[in-house]
Amino acid sequence: MNGFKKLLAAGVLLLATSAAALAARTDLVLGVVLEPPHLDPTAGAAAAIDEVVYANVFEGLTRIDETGSVQPALAESWTISPDGKVYTFKLHTGVKFHDGSTFDAEDVKFSLDRARAADSTNAQKGLFAQIDTVEAVDPATVKVTLKQPQGAFLYNMGWGDAVIVAPESAATNKEKPVGTGPFKFENWARGSSITIVKNPDYWGTPVALDKAEFRVIPDPAAATAAVLSGDVQAFPFFPAPEARAQLEADPRFKVTIGTTEGETILSINNKKPPFDNIKVRQAIAYAIDRQAIIDGAMFGLGTPIGSHFAPHNPAYIDLTGTYPHNVEKAKELMKEAGLQDGIKVTLKLPPPPYARRGGEIIASQLREIGIECEIVPVEWADWLQQVFKDKNFDLTIVSHTEPNDIDIYSRKDYYFGYDNPAFDKVIEELNVTSDEAKRKELYGQAQKILADDAVVGFLFELARMNVWDAKLEGLWVNAPIQANDLTKVHWTE
Repeated sequence: MNGFKKLLAAGVLLLATSAAALAARTDLVLGVVLEPPHLDPTAGAAAAIDEVVYANVFEGLTRIDETGSVQPALAESWTISPDGKVYTFKLHTGVKFHDGSTFDAEDVKFSLDRARAADSTNAQKGLFAQIDTVEAVDPATVKVTLKQPQGAFLYNMGWGDAVIVAPESAATNKEKPVGTGPFKFENWARGSSITIVKNPDYWGTPVALDKAEFRVIPDPAAATAAVLSGDVQAFPFFPAPEARAQLEADPRFKVTIGTTEGETILSINNKKPPFDNIKVRQAIAYAIDRQAIIDGAMFGLGTPIGSHFAPHNPAYIDLTGTYPHNVEKAKELMKEAGLQDGIKVTLKLPPPPYARRGGEIIASQLREIGIECEIVPVEWADWLQQVFKDKNFDLTIVSHTEPNDIDIYSRKDYYFGYDNPAFDKVIEELNVTSDEAKRKELYGQAQKILADDAVVGFLFELARMNVWDAKLEGLWVNAPIQANDLTKVHWTE
């Protein structure tokens, strides 16, 4: 009998130990389609950077949550002057960077002054254009004075481009990012994965995960295999919508469809003939069959757009009827442009399936109106260099995932080379307008101008198909900002 009790006790202990082991899981492998070119969000335009480090490794004065709302971050609170020009931020104290250096008001001043400097390499330098002065009042207080009121200032400070960095480590953040976040950078296996680990000295609420690996899997079939095998436990922005039904039918997984800020467009080099002729751009706009692209490339996931604005935004205007699919009208415009004999162009396609698959469909649609596309597949780093930086392209497809980024069309050095003083004037007014009703009106005007000018081929708003282990909680369903925020992620067993 005594032996039976010992055996029973051993069995109970084994069960308890097994249950504890299951409950204690604190690791995660998360799939991503694109490998970032580097890991400094203050010095690069690639969304893939923020998808690793935003809220995890780096933090700003404010942060954007899953609902798109502004929340406190390194600034615990703030006050705004009656004229809307002076923001006084009260900072959290006792905060340290991952290398042990102390965070204080001087780091905020350094970061904001660096981002807005004449030689700044910040991809969103315009976010800081209204800042007049930044003053470190004391170690825990920063006063930011604007040139004029800016309704979106607190929101802008929540972008990944506005995270706070330290002067001691800013120069090496591309390869070894040092932030104040709840995770620390551990390793980057180029071409394969990036690993972050729990920061034991984090100033705020500790995270549940001890380790997270961002595994780079651009191929849809490989992504599906990795999820089904359990090698990858979560894949936001899952690149294989064709596997949706299979995954939804498997109780091991949770599948959700969220919204994004990703305006997916056929970018056109407006400064390069013949695309500097609006008739040619209008012909392209008429030739595009958005729904055919959504159905063929995205298996029905995506919302048609007629301008650069997210359909879930209250200021959105449906302008898809500006240039409805009309092949004959497109041919007439090509003839009016003197191109009735057709033209040959290049179509550079980065790795995401929406681009590679969508590009094949668009090439077929443009062929109907005499535009013969040479499809040129390029890796992400090459796209950033050739297209985005060097502007060496005719046509390309990309999803712009930054929030409320319609102002990019007013940037004179932006890669698609659009220049319209009337549009610029609307953006200038928008930048200094706080009244929401007036801002909504201005957003409408901006959308209409872009649609009429057929600046690019507006395709669809990217949907966010997410797949993760059914026992995993805390991942974002929607993407109001470029992020895979792991701060609340945990296993239920």
